[in-house]
Amino acid sequence: MKKLLTFLAFLLVGWTSTSMAQTQMTADSTGLPGDHFSLEGALELFKTATSLEDFEKKLNDPENSVNNLDLNQDGEVDYIRVIDNMDDEVHALVLQVPFSEDENQDIAVIEIEKDGPESALLQIVGNEDIYGEQVLVEPYDEKVASEGKGGPDGGYSYSRVVVNVWFWPSVRFIYAPGYTVWVSPWRWRHYPTWYRPWRPYTWNRWHVRIAPHRAHRYHVVKTHRVVRAHKVYTPRRSHAKVVRTRTTTTVKTRNGAVKKTTTRTAVKGKKGNTAVKKKSTVKTRKTTVKKDQKTTKVARKKTKVSRKKKGN
Repeated sequence: MKKLLTFLAFLLVGWTSTSMAQTQMTADSTGLPGDHFSLEGALELFKTATSLEDFEKKLNDPENSVNNLDLNQDGEVDYIRVIDNMDDEVHALVLQVPFSEDENQDIAVIEIEKDGPESALLQIVGNEDIYGEQVLVEPYDEKVASEGKGGPDGGYSYSRVVVNVWFWPSVRFIYAPGYTVWVSPWRWRHYPTWYRPWRPYTWNRWHVRIAPHRAHRYHVVKTHRVVRAHKVYTPRRSHAKVVRTRTTTTVKTRNGAVKKTTTRTAVKGKKGNTAVKKKSTVKTRKTTVKKDQKTTKVARKKTKVSRKKKGN
């Protein structure tokens, strides 16, 4: 009996831990398409790719766990193609989904520009139609500086510094002499023979698969460092109307309270007091919260007091 109770307790603890983990993962989902594409993972693939064709192949390999998008909701993960918009020494590499025969949807753009003979800056910018707002991610390194005179009591400070990506194989490829600008030859329903579409993972499973990408040295920033490349990309942006509408609706729904109304009702009590009852209704995307407040106003009666004059 004791062993049975121990076994049941073990099962209960395991079930509770699993439920809590699943609840946490569900809570982390924004409900936007960007949940299903890892910007950090895309940069890691780009860092190790030997060419843009190789990079495109890596993006569309399910084993790399970067892409889980199904924008047209046909039950298959979308193919992502890579298009280089080049202007002199500036590159804007667009990661794009052929949404239909007539529309394409940009997922993100890797913006690169040289800032020295052997120095280049890079950022990836997640499209607001996918993430609800522009999301900028860049590689970083840590600079360690000692504080004090060292020894057992000495301290160290850590600061993040911008990475020079010039020596990444993919960057050297696009800046090599004789480079031919890469524009993916694939389009809607015309994909390479090696490509095998797969069914998208549920959020709970996908959340686990992309977690390792966050361990790499990439972080979200607020500043556009690669200004010239961003200017090259902006007039060439593409979007699918359906995707933009869905994202806009989701963002509006997610933004908390929508409307608040207050109703006031005057009520007379038994003792002649007047009470004002307030009822406030706050509408949110999921629940309606009602708050009742009661304010009592007391009507006081004035009493006249007559005083008699006393004679002398």
